[in-house]
Amino acid sequence: MRFIYSLIIGAALGAGSVFLHASLPPFGLFLSLSATCAGIWSIGRMWGGRNLRIIAGLAWTVVVLRAGFPGASDEYLIEGSSIGVSLINGGFLILLLAVLLPA
Repeated sequence: MRFIYSLIIGAALGAGSVFLHASLPPFGLFLSLSATCAGIWSIGRMWGGRNLRIIAGLAWTVVVLRAGFPGASDEYLIEGSSIGVSLINGGFLILLLAVLLPA
């Protein structure tokens, strides 16, 4: 059950990051990255496992990378602007930090 919860929380954090990063350009990006770090870290803090943080991080990665590819009508949720590229690159670094931090 913890596996499923961490998968759902990671996907929800990814969706929230995708929708929040472009609102109020510098602040939305910082808020989405800090929420991602706090959310992934708290999964390990709550259930005590690095494996669950890795699962949540992979779910976040799948959602964010899928949002960077064109959709059914050739729309992009994460554009190739500096904010979008910063979300992808900074998000992976934040995920690495959140997974490696001690619980």
